[in-house]
Amino acid sequence: MAALWFSRVVWLGILCNLALAVPTLVAPGQTMALTGIPPASPLLWPQFSALLLILLSIFYIPAALDFSRYRITAWSSVGARLAGVIFFVGFQPATYHALGYFDLVFFVPEAVLLPLAFRQLEAPLSQNAIGRSGVAPGRPRSNDVVTSGTSVDPRH
Repeated sequence: MAALWFSRVVWLGILCNLALAVPTLVAPGQTMALTGIPPASPLLWPQFSALLLILLSIFYIPAALDFSRYRITAWSSVGARLAGVIFFVGFQPATYHALGYFDLVFFVPEAVLLPLAFRQLEAPLSQNAIGRSGVAPGRPRSNDVVTSGTSVDPRH
């Protein structure tokens, strides 16, 4: 269940990033005025920031699709949200703190859900392995014949 919610939060974050970045890329001056962010000169820099946010959002997609297959990407997506919080809240004037809080809204649930999702993914595997053989995975059963480091079940 945590995996499903992690995926949903990442997808929602991607959509929210795009909702902020695409208008900033197309009409930076108007978007900045609408959001209350001070004007920048030249407008190249807000547009470039918007482009980078779009590219970053694309890199979140594998984590949203399959967090267990793309573990590094999943953890990087959580870390990128934290980096946004630290950058905007810790190092920028109060005018820009809202951008950090924007990342915080996604960081907190992602940071909680991803470890839970990994635990839920690994728990059934270890329970099934122990349940079938009565022994933890990787350990030979008492009636197995062990030869040169491998376990051979004599019943097969």
